Amino acid sequence: MSSIPSPAASISSAHPRRSHKRTLTGFTPTEIKAIDSSVPIATREKWTKFGVKEFTNVEELEKVLINHVETTLARSMYNCDDLAAYQSLSVSIKDKLTLHWNKTQQLHTLKDVKRIYYLSLEFLMGRALDNAMINLEIKDLARKSVDELGFNLEDLIVLEPDAGLGNGGLGRLAACFVDSLSTRNYPGWGYGLRYNYGIFAQKIIDGYQVETPDYWLRYGNPWEIPRKEIRIPVDFYGSVTTETDANGKTKKVWSGGERVLAVAYDFPIPGYDTTNVNNLRLWSSEPTTEFDFQKFNEGDYSNSVIQQQRAESITAVLYPNDNFYQGKELRLKQQYFWVAASLHDIVRRFIKSKKAWSEFPDMVAIQLNDTHPTMAIVELQRILVDVEGLEWDVAWNIVTKTFGYTNHTVMQEALEKWPLDLFANLLPRHLEIIYDINLFFLQSVAKKFPEERDLLTRVSIVEESSPKNIRMAHLAIVGSHKVNGVAELHSELIKTTIFKDFVKIYGAEKFTNVTNGITPRRWLKQANPELSELIATKLGGYDYLKHLNKLKGLEKFIDDAKFRDQWAQVKQDNKARLAKLIKTLTNIDVNPHNLFDVQVKRIHEYKRQQLNIFGVIWRYLQIKATPAAERAKKWLPKVSIIGGKAAPGYYAAKKIIKLVNSVSEVVNNDPEIGDLLKVVFIPDYNVSKAEIICPASDVSEHISTAGTEASGTSNMKFVLNGGLIIGTVDGANVEITREIGEDQIFLFGNLAEDVDELRHEHSVGKIDIFG
Repeated sequence: MSSIPSPAASISSAHPRRSHKRTLTGFTPTEIKAIDSSVPIATREKWTKFGVKEFTNVEELEKVLINHVETTLARSMYNCDDLAAYQSLSVSIKDKLTLHWNKTQQLHTLKDVKRIYYLSLEFLMGRALDNAMINLEIKDLARKSVDELGFNLEDLIVLEPDAGLGNGGLGRLAACFVDSLSTRNYPGWGYGLRYNYGIFAQKIIDGYQVETPDYWLRYGNPWEIPRKEIRIPVDFYGSVTTETDANGKTKKVWSGGERVLAVAYDFPIPGYDTTNVNNLRLWSSEPTTEFDFQKFNEGDYSNSVIQQQRAESITAVLYPNDNFYQGKELRLKQQYFWVAASLHDIVRRFIKSKKAWSEFPDMVAIQLNDTHPTMAIVELQRILVDVEGLEWDVAWNIVTKTFGYTNHTVMQEALEKWPLDLFANLLPRHLEIIYDINLFFLQSVAKKFPEERDLLTRVSIVEESSPKNIRMAHLAIVGSHKVNGVAELHSELIKTTIFKDFVKIYGAEKFTNVTNGITPRRWLKQANPELSELIATKLGGYDYLKHLNKLKGLEKFIDDAKFRDQWAQVKQDNKARLAKLIKTLTNIDVNPHNLFDVQVKRIHEYKRQQLNIFGVIWRYLQIKATPAAERAKKWLPKVSIIGGKAAPGYYAAKKIIKLVNSVSEVVNNDPEIGDLLKVVFIPDYNVSKAEIICPASDVSEHISTAGTEASGTSNMKFVLNGGLIIGTVDGANVEITREIGEDQIFLFGNLAEDVDELRHEHSVGKIDIFG
């Protein structure tokens, strides 16, 4: 299985690879010569003097770290605590990354390369310090440096809060994607939102999930680079008028009724074993004016800051609850704010090149991670037609060549839709453009299939329902030149189910597969350093972290008893580490020598945590029914571990969490059961906890109803760490099975093609045609 998320097939132009030995500046000698010939002598001398050098010894890093404690933090080393040491170490390493980042951007500009822009509403990055040290290969050096200053590196690492800018696999995929872009030396940027609170912090009170704010920015973020000078205006509401120029040409003019500013924050993304550092740019919303000074002077204090509050609410929290109109409006505001700012940035960069607009798709590839950024299609069309004055067909040809769309669901009810009246109020010009896009699209369909009127209704971007809705997935398909699923099974299903009409219209070649992936740097070397080192001793180094197919070399050690013992000891150490975390979080004692059965992911009905806990209940009742003298012989001691968050408005998912915790309370307090069965719900599941959980699993459960899980990436994380999978024939489980063999995975359940028939039987009963 491919471990590195490769760019979607829609990104077709060649990209620079690391084909020459890099100097300390990150450039080859030839590239340096080319740069030197294009800049003034004074600048060349400065570049030579201040070339990017890595930390080469303990003393050098200590000196830089102390300097940041005393200057950046204005602290004395005599009163430097762990938090200050973490912040200083982070800033010291980020300084190096920033220099590499500058050199990388200069190189990409010099070589005039095509850039990949990855638009994702979620980036579940996790902690940055450990990842940066591993990618720069300076973790041992950093450990020695902080040790000599009286600190423990692991104590500093855990002080970093997770950047909770995502909800699940989609956000973690985006994080792995930008890491892999850097590692593979692609010129790529990620664009997202800088949520003040990110995903909520989950507390369990009386067994129920309670959402609390996630104050991940409480102490600031030493890894971000504020770009306060980049302030892009974004408009909402207002009206649309038609103007005629001196040549008699008409154009639409949108006058917004409310304006906010998108302020950029950059997050350097280092690659592994390369000096290539790409960028994740996150937008934060700010008002055009802080407050109404006249109202403030008149004593109307609450209304004087209302504009500020409305602006800042846009990036306040990831996924505001949309169970009511204001929540829907705020979520759509988030999406347009983000894509408008990102496209302004992308277009500005292209305009600087002074190329013709026809070359835009040759220099820019924009990948839409699910339907959240679909408004980027409409916004680029608006820019090209309304602002740049291109003819509609010329502009639309550029748009469709630029975008690719990644779909993440096969469930019709999960496809994003927006009420038409909401669009009309919030983005009136964009609704007009959507109507035009839809008109021209339906005209082409009608011309191709003149007798199929129902087809027009099914594929229309505007859903003729009551009330009418805008189908964002349909818009994404029509506005992109490639559509990919995220696992082989999923990619086939979308062609035969939810998007089969579009396959008929465009042909199967528009729809392709790009199986999700994970980065082994974080999910093996960082999460499981003992196992990573053991593998390196057998494979002659860490090259497998970029080429996972080299792990097949471990097969020759299957009969090596010493190696197997070492492998087992690593697993035992990881289980002890998880047992300690469970005790800290839940006060439940678990025996690390017992079987650890794990299911951690978003709580959702289709992921079937309820099936898992029903199995636990069955096991508990069977143990109780077994005579006490026979229990130890008949039942293997087991710890059932479940974790994940339910969306705040998802009642059924919250009840599943309550059920798990209620079962936990009964089972764990039953003296007859003792150590034979423990049930644990891990609260506030996040990336950092996953880095402890995945290496400790004996078996992990990936048991979604076949045909409902697009891919799943946690299955890859668990199996990469030497755990066995219990799973259905769904998502990436299919491809994992192909790689590891059916005798190395426990599969059960029906196939995707049988599920609809079974649902029908459950609903209306089985029909006997011979009856």
